[in-house]
Amino acid sequence: MSELPPCPACGSAYAYADGALLACPECGHEWAPGEAAASTEDVRVVRDANGNVLADGDTVIVVKDLKIKGSSSVVKVGTKVRNIRLVDGDHDIDCKIDGIGAMKLKSGFVRKDGG
Repeated sequence: MSELPPCPACGSAYAYADGALLACPECGHEWAPGEAAASTEDVRVVRDANGNVLADGDTVIVVKDLKIKGSSSVVKVGTKVRNIRLVDGDHDIDCKIDGIGAMKLKSGFVRKDGG
């Protein structure tokens, strides 16, 4: 039998499976099995438009024409951006785009380059 994780709310080792959820008999907390790891660690996960996890140094491709604020330039669909850096904030990708310069992008407008 596989060992179940402790309750993320109270730390009790007596958690049990209740259908698709895990439950704690001591505090009554219920959670999904994948939730336990996410709640114990405060790790920020940044995902692209397709739901793939992004990391520092990844190469991404722009999936939508993006107007550059304060300029008449546009970042075209299919533009490949190399060596991204993840940052906190609304625009969570810091990068340098060839021909344009330093930019901040939202992760929802890029997809991870598979090759």
